[in-house]
Amino acid sequence: MRSVDELGRALRAARKAKGMTQGELARVAGLQAHHISTIETGATKPTAATIFILLSALDLDCVLSPRGSRNAGKSSSIEDIF
Repeated sequence: MRSVDELGRALRAARKAKGMTQGELARVAGLQAHHISTIETGATKPTAATIFILLSALDLDCVLSPRGSRNAGKSSSIEDIF
């Protein structure tokens, strides 16, 4: 992970790609829509547990790889960040 802002942008893009609203994601994840909003805007630092809950709700995997091993640091999607 490079930044909270980057995580938020990637989660928003993944949510929108699935055609979900913040409210729908919140219901699936068991979180409040306001919390989804603060994560997506980078206004809060989500815990690791919350990140994994959101990844699960979005049907995404967490993949750890050395920095620079994909796209030389030019992340455009959540899959490139994790």
